[in-house]
Amino acid sequence: MIHLSPAAAIEIGRLKLKQPHALFRLAVKPGGCSGWFYDMSFDEAVEVGDRLLELNGIQVVVDAESLNHIHGLALDYSEDLMGGGFRFHNPQAIATCGCGNSFSI
Repeated sequence: MIHLSPAAAIEIGRLKLKQPHALFRLAVKPGGCSGWFYDMSFDEAVEVGDRLLELNGIQVVVDAESLNHIHGLALDYSEDLMGGGFRFHNPQAIATCGCGNSFSI
């Protein structure tokens, strides 16, 4: 369904240290330069209709509508000379923007 790389899990875990009781929420929202963008946040609650996934030791909350847009998504984290960042590889995306955080389906 969704793949979380070990590097992404480590980075999410590092960020979560500041909010130990929060859950990692992954969502897709309308906007961005290609029509949709990925939104990542920490949330204290699981809402009705949310799916709670256990991926590489990280609890990930995804709402039902977002799940339809990210089925098969691979989320990675890498660092280069410009800094670190999450990388999204969505097999449903027919186009992505240059930043990699916006896509169209």
